[in-house]
Amino acid sequence: MASPPRRWACGELLLPFMLLGTLCQPGSGQISYSMPEELDKGSFVGNIAKDLGLEPQELAEHGVRIVSRGRTQLFALNPRSGSLVTAGRIDREELCAQSPLCVVNFNILVENKMKIYVVEVEIIDINDNFPRFRDEELKVKVNENAAAGTRLVLPFARDADVGVNSLRSYQLSSNLHFSLDVVSGTDGQKYPELVLEQPLDREKETVHDLLLTALDGGDPVLSGTTHIRVTVLDANDNAPLFTPSEYSVSVPENIPVGTRLLTLTATDPDEGINGKLTYSFRNEEDKISETFHLDSNLGEISTLQPLDYEESRFYLMEVVAQDGGALLASAKVVVTVQDVNDNAPEVILTSLTSSLSEDCLPGTVIALFSVHDGDSGENGEIACFIPRNLPFKLEKSVDNYYHLLTTRNLDREETSDYNITLTVIDHGTPTLSAENHIPLKVADVNDNPPNFSQASYSTSLPENNPRGVSIFSVTAHDPDSGDNARVTYSLAEDTFQGAPLSSYVSINSDTGVLYALRSFDYEQLRDLQLWVTASDNGNPPLSSNVSLSLFVLDQNDNAPEILYPTLPTDGSTGVELAPRSAEPGYLVTKVVAVDKDSGQNAWLSYRLLKASEPGLFAVGLHTGEVRTARTLLDRDALKQSLIVAVEDHGQPTLSATVTVTVAVADRIPDILADLGSMKTPIDPEDLDLTFYLVVAVAAVSCVFLAFVIVLLALRLRRWHKSRLLQAEGSRLASVPASHFVGMDGVRAFLQTYSHEVSLTADSRKSHLIFPQPNYADTLLSEESCEKSEPLLMSDKVDVNKEERRVQVSFLFR
Repeated sequence: MASPPRRWACGELLLPFMLLGTLCQPGSGQISYSMPEELDKGSFVGNIAKDLGLEPQELAEHGVRIVSRGRTQLFALNPRSGSLVTAGRIDREELCAQSPLCVVNFNILVENKMKIYVVEVEIIDINDNFPRFRDEELKVKVNENAAAGTRLVLPFARDADVGVNSLRSYQLSSNLHFSLDVVSGTDGQKYPELVLEQPLDREKETVHDLLLTALDGGDPVLSGTTHIRVTVLDANDNAPLFTPSEYSVSVPENIPVGTRLLTLTATDPDEGINGKLTYSFRNEEDKISETFHLDSNLGEISTLQPLDYEESRFYLMEVVAQDGGALLASAKVVVTVQDVNDNAPEVILTSLTSSLSEDCLPGTVIALFSVHDGDSGENGEIACFIPRNLPFKLEKSVDNYYHLLTTRNLDREETSDYNITLTVIDHGTPTLSAENHIPLKVADVNDNPPNFSQASYSTSLPENNPRGVSIFSVTAHDPDSGDNARVTYSLAEDTFQGAPLSSYVSINSDTGVLYALRSFDYEQLRDLQLWVTASDNGNPPLSSNVSLSLFVLDQNDNAPEILYPTLPTDGSTGVELAPRSAEPGYLVTKVVAVDKDSGQNAWLSYRLLKASEPGLFAVGLHTGEVRTARTLLDRDALKQSLIVAVEDHGQPTLSATVTVTVAVADRIPDILADLGSMKTPIDPEDLDLTFYLVVAVAAVSCVFLAFVIVLLALRLRRWHKSRLLQAEGSRLASVPASHFVGMDGVRAFLQTYSHEVSLTADSRKSHLIFPQPNYADTLLSEESCEKSEPLLMSDKVDVNKEERRVQVSFLFR
């Protein structure tokens, strides 16, 4: 019976097994550890943080993690201690079977450096498996006449351990007829054989029960047993024989299920039941019986399931041919599996950057990936490449890892995103390949200022525009994205005619539309030079400028202004002289006018609108010259009135008129003699003014006459009293003469109140002059006082209009 397995304690393991230590060479990218199998979960394997040159707490900061392909993760990282620990119990036999060296390879990725380290952990075998026979009981038949030295092949035991812990020896229980011999095969396996030492006698003992024990070389020694029952048969003279004793066949792994691989043939010269052979596997593993089928009668071996080179490259089996007399022979069969290119290569992305700034330096790592092909030889050799027209390249790292790098600076405005096709292809026949797509977005950097579509702009605006009217719109484009492409507009600070430009024009910061803040006048402002700035919202912001010329267009908003002849300022009438002897075409005068507008709006034309004598005068259309159109006749009036109209060519047309008075005479005295008869048109407002002046003069005259009458009355009363006093006595003769007023005094007094009224024809500026009275204590001179003429003599008191005259002067020019 098999002995029970023994569980090793961790303390016991540390004695027979010591870690081989870390073999880490800086810069080599490979780290090696060794450990015994069957350690508890979380057991220490190695100080990975130290071997990576990091502190334990830096493992998470640098994104250190374990990457492995298509297998259960056997190890883990302890972020606290920075150690590599086991993720569970590790069974070396499960991982490596009978391989003398069991090494587990995996990779450590340092994420922020995009660097891969190859870690190799050797799993050291411990004696945790006892030798095991396939069957607990084996039945063997032997002829009773078998000669001494006859050998019977026994089943061999298997030990999953390797090295000193593997199977070392066999022991046979003590008996009288059989001994044990162990033969070492070419494959290193130990095969036990039962050797007949003493002749058998079926009549004495029909069955012999033996115990076969298999021992390993571990410490302590483990063992396994099987029961052998030997049945003694009647005589069978010839044993079966295989020719040859070893068979081998090589088949491709993709053969169909049920394919016949080979036929084994054994011969037996006996007849009857002793010559009939049956074939069977001996000591076969479960894997053999599951994969192959052996026809017991024909000896044909065929497949039960597909072969896989990547799972097993060859199969070793033993076939036994046994006759009816229990004699048997064995042959070894080796089935070699040929690799077929039936596995396409695959790409495993380990680390990937989905977005990359466009200002990244050449050589920036985008992705870290590994490639794998399950085939071997040329079928497993892989070539990896990407399209040549991309700014990327592949760089081989350690093991089967590759870096995807940039080869030059990226430009998001040229290409904003990439879909990198990664192709892997093997060298098998036929060739197999696989593709993997790696998306990459290029993040924007504010490296482009806004651009205007033109180097400069110009626009025009009619004058007298409404305030707030839209003038023009500018647009700048920024090829960046997001805030880096959001453009705002502004006007450069400047002054014009002493005022800031911002008081003339404003701009919408979001749309770039310019607005007029005032109504422009062409006669004051004809053009305006602006600088528009477009800035983005990047960090730092970028900007560009463009010039904008704003031209104000003239509108016909000014009527012609007549410079000559001018209207008199003193109330007189302007007169032009034309001699009666003037010939046709004689230049009488010239009307001169200007227009503040420009262009067509300032082109002036003259025409005779009205004349007192039609056909006598003509006006030049473009010159404004007034000339005689015919010879002057005696019947033509002395005074000729002409109304000349001046018009511009704007839309709508504006005009002005002027009245020209022409005096027709050969001599100046003739003109003066008739000036009084020349009447100019009277404005109703002038008539009202003249009326008010006359009323005012009349009122003043009335007041003055009343004052004179009162004064005379007082003087007469005083004189009358003086006459009465003369009659009373002579003493009255000496009264002073200054108390009497004669005509001379009255005249003198009246002279002081002489009024001068000046009336100007066709003028509102007529005025009255009232001189201040010249009062004196004595109205009469001493000479007049000596006179004795009475005051009330009619011939001496002749006050006519001349003493109270109102002088009215009509002035003509």
